[in-house]
Amino acid sequence: MSESRGPHSTAEQKKLHRRVVGVAAAAAVGGFLFGFDSSVVNGAVDAMQKHFALSDALIGFAVASALLGCAIGAYFAGRIADSRGRIFTMLLGSALFLVSSFGAAFAFAPWDLIIWRVVGGLGIGIASVVAPAYIAEVAPKYERGRLASLQQLAITLGIFAALLSDASFAGAAGSAESDFWFGIEAWRWMFLACAVPAVVYGILALRLPESPRYLLMHGREPEARKIFATMWKAEDIEAAVGEANRAIEEDKTTKKASLFEGRRLLPIVWIGIILSVFQQFVGINVIFYYSTTLWKAVGFDESNSLLIGVITSVINVVATLVAIALVDRIGRRPILLTGSLGMGVSLAAMAISFANATVVNGEPHLPGAWGTVALIAANLFVVCFAASWGPLVWVLLGEIFPGRIRGKALGVAAMAQWIANFLITVSFPVMAAASLPLTYGMYALFAFASLVFVWFKIPETNGLSLEQAETLFTRKNVAKKD
Repeated sequence: MSESRGPHSTAEQKKLHRRVVGVAAAAAVGGFLFGFDSSVVNGAVDAMQKHFALSDALIGFAVASALLGCAIGAYFAGRIADSRGRIFTMLLGSALFLVSSFGAAFAFAPWDLIIWRVVGGLGIGIASVVAPAYIAEVAPKYERGRLASLQQLAITLGIFAALLSDASFAGAAGSAESDFWFGIEAWRWMFLACAVPAVVYGILALRLPESPRYLLMHGREPEARKIFATMWKAEDIEAAVGEANRAIEEDKTTKKASLFEGRRLLPIVWIGIILSVFQQFVGINVIFYYSTTLWKAVGFDESNSLLIGVITSVINVVATLVAIALVDRIGRRPILLTGSLGMGVSLAAMAISFANATVVNGEPHLPGAWGTVALIAANLFVVCFAASWGPLVWVLLGEIFPGRIRGKALGVAAMAQWIANFLITVSFPVMAAASLPLTYGMYALFAFASLVFVWFKIPETNGLSLEQAETLFTRKNVAKKD
């Protein structure tokens, strides 16, 4: 093993390592907000439905409306990040999070709530693009997988914090719809809690250095070298600057960076879109947006349903830590394949469990051991997702696109992810009312389809520079097309 890939043996190398981990972790706080803001609605769903007298279809839209904002924010985030810088884009996301937390908390009508959910979604969409791009651009190649996975770890921690916050407010008030501090209902306090991480994210973003790759793109090489020197080994800096500059010079041969080849979208952009869609079409966010409602429907009271959600979110965090530990050791491809198989099996088990449900007072009830099977299968599904597709899709999206289109392509891929998330989220209440076995069976089919996609389309990029990873993906998928 070369010195550049070996352990940091000297005090200086350890200092550089701590610095790059700290910078990546601070940037990943955007992922924490992403997880917190998108999942905080879980504990508020039933209370909002009662307060505003919403139908199944309308509550599904109210929950999913944030995802429309996410798609828009993700689409424009890349363009903003390329023109104004990664740090400015983070600060914009922070401001949107902060404003939306107060707006949603004091919503007075369904349409008002939906507007503020969309505003929060804009912030989530921006964070979903800028954090993985920034981390990929500051991380040394031998640590990029682990550091890029911090984005997903932060998302899982945000989900955990949101569900724990929901459970705490509902428990202290007696229920999510009961009055709490200052006569404000507990479900409104759930949204107000989003303001705290939004402020923290903004403060941290102000202390981060600009991406050196962004600086190189704008002809600011001395600044880029200074920033590289605070996080990279001296012997690696010249190669990193050289590779990035060569890629930038090659890109200048085109007048305008485009995601299209003629009238067709570039194959590598399609790869990013399909990865993003599969990550959502397995139904992972149904667990984190509707788990309280789901477990109440099968016999658990609100308190126990919220507790199950918290436990599931802890499992999510632990499994993500496993992925971070393994991604740069055994590679991306084996982890994705194993995760797809595990998700498919566990989702199929959930479909079978609900196929054996009986209807009591208009609600499904799982008799005998089927409730236990469904609970275990749901948490096994979370483990398989969190240890594979959750973090690794963000790793791949940060490393597969050519530098000239990285910002735009990440925006398109993230937009596709949010649209897929919206479709799954808005359809779940109606589909679940019609047939839970069919719903989870459909998610299982998508999980097995994702295995086939990885097998044929995703090469191994572990240990490669960003430029090498981009070239490998492009060659593999253009060759397949030709």
